[in-house]
Amino acid sequence: MQPHDVAPPNGQQCHFWGREIGKLGHDVRLIPPAYVKPFVKRQKNDMADAEAICEAAMRPTMRFVPVKSEETQGAAMVFRVRELLIRQRTQAINALPGHLTEFGQIVPQGAANASRLIAIVEDPESDLPAGAIPTLKALIAVLTHLEAEIRKLDAEIARRAKENDVARRLMTVPGIGPLIATAIAVLAPPPETFRKARDFAAWLGLVPRQHSTGGKQRLGATTRMGERSLRRLLILGANSVIIKRHVHAAARHLAGGDAVAQASDAGARRTGQQDGTHCLGLDGKGPGLSSSGCDGVSRASVARTSERKKGKEKFGATVVRRDQGNQPATKCHRARGVDVEPDPRTPYGPCGI
Repeated sequence: MQPHDVAPPNGQQCHFWGREIGKLGHDVRLIPPAYVKPFVKRQKNDMADAEAICEAAMRPTMRFVPVKSEETQGAAMVFRVRELLIRQRTQAINALPGHLTEFGQIVPQGAANASRLIAIVEDPESDLPAGAIPTLKALIAVLTHLEAEIRKLDAEIARRAKENDVARRLMTVPGIGPLIATAIAVLAPPPETFRKARDFAAWLGLVPRQHSTGGKQRLGATTRMGERSLRRLLILGANSVIIKRHVHAAARHLAGGDAVAQASDAGARRTGQQDGTHCLGLDGKGPGLSSSGCDGVSRASVARTSERKKGKEKFGATVVRRDQGNQPATKCHRARGVDVEPDPRTPYGPCGI
């Protein structure tokens, strides 16, 4: 049979059929359903779907999904099962305080207090009715079993991270451990799929959603497209770097460096401030980042509604912010709907917070 370009629908079992069709010598092209939908005409049926897939597959700028191997799918299964077990563990932990509350046993929420819940159920001197204790112990047994299985999966992920060269290199980045490194190596497409790093960020859904028209840029919240599990892990890792930047010396430059340290020092001296403007590291003298107190954590002040209605200033353009009397107050930079006063002392530009 002469080789042909085959575009099966990207869905359940698509990678299996892609591998089987590829063994026959054909070129398999998997297309995301969201890219096929615009080519469907009027009613939806099998004939219209097939026509839309063929039309989309012939587009020169169409982006296809690479066919995954059996090894890649098998390695990714550990993350799916781990997420399922974690959801079940959360359900069991939330069910315990809900049942104990009916008998007057109040315990704060959270997984950290699960041991207190177990101690109440296993206490022979507790005021729980005899008919409820066997049921609660069954729930505790399920919770204990889930904890053990999750630990086994974590050990398996750590073992795979040590054996994978890509994962070992990724773990040198602050905030990335065995779990995130293995997830990137398994769940992310090959690096040659992307032309640049921003394309990888767009695939993860970490770039702003665009609704631009007529040369007017309108950027919204992050798109949250792509691999949800990997995106969530990377966000958690970035938060840990920012929160624990004083512990990890190698991550201080990623979290803002000296500017963040100056903001923390300013907050220590201005603990009770609630209103007014202040700058980074100084006692409110000279130019700085305008913000409310918030215990010294600098935040860029949001532009007024009248300023947002204009909305035609480009990113980084110098605009004049006006006070309540509509008088020119200060010059600042436009940064996606936020006015930031320039601070020449920080090396990170107008948004170096």
